[in-house]
Amino acid sequence: MNVLFETGAAGSVATTHDWLTPPEILAPLGEFDLDPCASEFQPWRTAKQQLTIRDDGLAHEWAGRVWCNPPYGPHAAEWLARCAAHGDAIALVFARTETASFHEHVWPKADALLFLRGRIKFHLPGGRRAVSNAGAPSVLVAFGKANADALASCGLAGAFVPLREARE
Repeated sequence: MNVLFETGAAGSVATTHDWLTPPEILAPLGEFDLDPCASEFQPWRTAKQQLTIRDDGLAHEWAGRVWCNPPYGPHAAEWLARCAAHGDAIALVFARTETASFHEHVWPKADALLFLRGRIKFHLPGGRRAVSNAGAPSVLVAFGKANADALASCGLAGAFVPLREARE
């Protein structure tokens, strides 16, 4: 769930705060047990268990392998912190490597990154692809060795950066 804008004749206008990860990004990453940030209007499964904004995914216990496409903006850091603490997650966030949340929760705690090539065109609630792209580059952040391995072998276009090996 991300804050994005649709571009039309009147310029960029926020149309929703609920942006769905394209299935072509999810599929190569394998199965997930939990998505604590699923849309209420999700036409495809992101995980075996999907929690929506009504469920407050941060308030729930997390178990198994987690997919996290958090709400972008000031609260993304809370989700990244939770992914890091859980230790078995892949998060999709903007590749804003200079931010405090990246320096606190990604650089020192993640096992690998996959900087996705190009800018994602997310989907709107119900499944229709957004007209415009995300407006910034995105990165998949792996917490846990199995998730780092999944990023390394998923085949998605981008630059894979192993982090854990560099620290050891």
